[in-house]
Amino acid sequence: MIRLTFLGTGTSQGVPVIGCSCEVCRSDDHRDKRLRTSALLEVGDRVFVIDTGPDFRQQMLRAQVDRVDAVLFTHEHKDHIAGLDDIRPYNFKHKKAMEIYATEAVQEALHREYHYVFSDFKYPGVPEVKLHTIASGESFWVQGIDIQPVEVMHYKMPVLGFRVGNLAYLTDAKTIAPEEMEKLMGLDVLVVNALRRQEHISHLNLDQALELVEALNPGRAFFTHISHLMGPHADVSRLLPEGVEIAYDGLQVSC
Repeated sequence: MIRLTFLGTGTSQGVPVIGCSCEVCRSDDHRDKRLRTSALLEVGDRVFVIDTGPDFRQQMLRAQVDRVDAVLFTHEHKDHIAGLDDIRPYNFKHKKAMEIYATEAVQEALHREYHYVFSDFKYPGVPEVKLHTIASGESFWVQGIDIQPVEVMHYKMPVLGFRVGNLAYLTDAKTIAPEEMEKLMGLDVLVVNALRRQEHISHLNLDQALELVEALNPGRAFFTHISHLMGPHADVSRLLPEGVEIAYDGLQVSC
């Protein structure tokens, strides 16, 4: 069985946005409270985290995640890597380095942002990591689990989504090449970003995400990386066709 838990479904500012008094940011609906985008992926008895954003610590505590076998990174933007330092409790608990899977571009960013992790002289207690490079277009194995990377474009930046079995998780996508679309056929569950209703330079908007779902025809689809500009969860949900949902923090889906 594959189970995905939405640890965070918000865009880079989260929801509510600091200083904003819009209807969404003032909402009492728990589905409108969105930490930065991240997911927990459980495949059999293996536990993976996709991205460690600024809210990673809070997400791990809220979801009561006492074990992480590996971290998969989609790309190097701050809202997807800023929480890496908080893997330390897992280092201490399991007495080993955290397995990190990322492209060379993401690894360069990690070296830059967390220089103290990779220095020749390591201060006691810094995070311990073991880096693994995701090669372009090639499937890779993580502790016996076959993972297919799917490259999407976030304006001009390549971003990786991941397909495991018949579940695929994509975030920060704007365009997808035909050969990458082929990797997304026959899905039971598709997760994809849908930032807002208006056009955006580097993210799919709601209409574009719906067009992608129609083209891929998965069994079910869930939208994530949501801005407060999308509108209230309850209102947007009423606009969606059967089998398509706006995800919210804490939602779990299985296939």
